[in-house]
Amino acid sequence: MNPGGVLCARRLRVSRGGRSILRDVSLAAVPGQLLVLVGPNGAGKSTLLSTMAGLLQPDEGQVMLDGRPLAAWPLRELARRRAMLSQRVDLAFGFSVEEVVGLGRSPHVPDIVRDDRIVDAALRAAHAWGLRGRRYTDLSGGEKQRVQLARVLAQIWEAASAGGWLLLDEPEAGLDIAHQHFILRRARACAAAGFGVIAVLHDLNLAARYADRVAVLADGALLRHGEPGEALDPGLLSAIYGIPLMRRAGGAIDVL
Repeated sequence: MNPGGVLCARRLRVSRGGRSILRDVSLAAVPGQLLVLVGPNGAGKSTLLSTMAGLLQPDEGQVMLDGRPLAAWPLRELARRRAMLSQRVDLAFGFSVEEVVGLGRSPHVPDIVRDDRIVDAALRAAHAWGLRGRRYTDLSGGEKQRVQLARVLAQIWEAASAGGWLLLDEPEAGLDIAHQHFILRRARACAAAGFGVIAVLHDLNLAARYADRVAVLADGALLRHGEPGEALDPGLLSAIYGIPLMRRAGGAIDVL
């Protein structure tokens, strides 16, 4: 595999408090695709995402970007190549929407004209342009999530051609159905623009609808990795979720 732009986990093992969270997990993701991580609670999805982001150090194994270990990347350089949107970002300060999005430009050499242009473009891309001038703490949950999406887009805005990475940890959590689909349509648009995108999702039908590739985890192990129709096998999913599931016509996953 050509390492250019590839984000690759190699035989990761992560333990916490004597419990194995990831067990010998190897997974490669490529720019231009949306890879979705699915599995029951405690499967290790968010731990895998955080490790692939370089925010968590594995006990064994390593993560490579462009064929280079993440540990060898200067932090600012890595921050310009990948950004992570967590499930919830709490800000208690009365920052304006523009100031929150501008935080995404902190890894870059300051350039007021360029940074303002990118903040504006990121706000438009996240459908948050109409929130300009408002205090972040006054926003609804869905509005805050759009602003945070704009922030991470501003962070990696110039990195599409270099193989930039957008990592999303349960971006649909707590959002209504319209916001869920908006976030994932935006994720697909980023992949189409050349970014690599990895998202942790709980909703199997959102995974089936939007993913290019799906990785199924359970008990810290990677059980399946492939196209949605292959990876989201009803028999496998029934076994790991402990509930009988079936695939309906059109690919939807439902309870028997």
